[in-house]
Amino acid sequence: MDCLREIEGKQAHDRHIHGKTVIYVLGPLIVGAGPSGLAAAACLKERGVPSVILEKANCIASLWQLKTYDRLRLHLPKQFCELPLMPFPANFPNYPSKQQFIQYLESYAKRFDIRPVFQETVACAEYDDGVGLWRVRSVGAKGEEREYVCRWLVVATGENAAEVVPELEGREEFEGGIVHTSGYKNGEGFSGKRVLVVGCGNSGMEVCLDLCNHDAMPSLVVRDTVHVLPREMLGRSTFGLSMWLLKWLPMRVVDRFLLIVSRLMLGDTSRLGLDRPKVGPLELKNLAGKTPVLDVGTLARIKIGDIKICPSIRRLTRYAVEFVNGQTEKFDAIILATGYKSNVPSWLQEQDFFSKDDGLPRKPFPNGWKGERGLYAVGFTKRGLLGASMDAKRIAEDIERSWKNEGNILRPSTTHSCK
Repeated sequence: MDCLREIEGKQAHDRHIHGKTVIYVLGPLIVGAGPSGLAAAACLKERGVPSVILEKANCIASLWQLKTYDRLRLHLPKQFCELPLMPFPANFPNYPSKQQFIQYLESYAKRFDIRPVFQETVACAEYDDGVGLWRVRSVGAKGEEREYVCRWLVVATGENAAEVVPELEGREEFEGGIVHTSGYKNGEGFSGKRVLVVGCGNSGMEVCLDLCNHDAMPSLVVRDTVHVLPREMLGRSTFGLSMWLLKWLPMRVVDRFLLIVSRLMLGDTSRLGLDRPKVGPLELKNLAGKTPVLDVGTLARIKIGDIKICPSIRRLTRYAVEFVNGQTEKFDAIILATGYKSNVPSWLQEQDFFSKDDGLPRKPFPNGWKGERGLYAVGFTKRGLLGASMDAKRIAEDIERSWKNEGNILRPSTTHSCK
């Protein structure tokens, strides 16, 4: 009770000095209403633990709803992408579309009665040693300030919270349009234009294919080695086949098998300017979190010359791009398929669990889900939705144990929770 009295005293002080509302959260506070945050809330609710989700956007899964291109589909079969406690509808295809996945997430939130607090941007979160609780300060859509006080803080903003935008010399001079893939929807506005796509991951490859289908003339900047695999092989999804083989064979043997079959199906990608890393695709994913490209038709367009492969950019000029090999080509637009990064260091005042360099948990998978003093991370495994689901289950189990053992130390007059 001494702890509670101290909190109440600080609440009164905050309201008087800063004019902000203080909200005491009965259960965990979850930051982020993407798939990871929804999974954590559902698993907690299943165990009888209420939670509050704060989301800076005006919808769930804002990355999927607001920042993805129209033709996007899940790159892995649906059974590897479902969230805990609810499978995809049986009538959904093996690789659900963007709209189908959003529909699934909305149904998921409805089923578990998950109601995030939208348009609530977390500005700062720090642990108050004096009272043994987390203080999370946020700003609403109209600039109103709030402070949430909680025993458990679940970080669910994920690996893709902020766009990675490389510095390009001469960017101010270039008179063509430059857009990140977060702002690209389809190739309709690029018909007949020369477009340079920077980045050869799954998004960059797929955007190039989309541009081809809209009669644009895309070129692709390949700055590093890359593993390109067929999406399916031997009548099964490449990912599913890999997971099955790993039950019986060492990773390096499975990698060797994948590369042999890929060579037979796709040919020698190095002849197209797509050199493979020396480390196999599964081992590289395990060591560095780098995902192989699953080909959905882009490679065929590269082979016939519809998509040109280019080296790294040296600088931009008014109407053209100069590459590191000395060649210069004119382009009407540039699309940056350069990915995303974590934004955790910008708001979480904590240095032990999360790295300040990349905003990811310091502990490697599978131990990166739990920090100290009630701090958790979900969706930072570099293993997609499957990894996020694993995190959510572990977090819910761990918090339930504390919830039952410690009891509810906060009994506020002002609360907000998912009921």
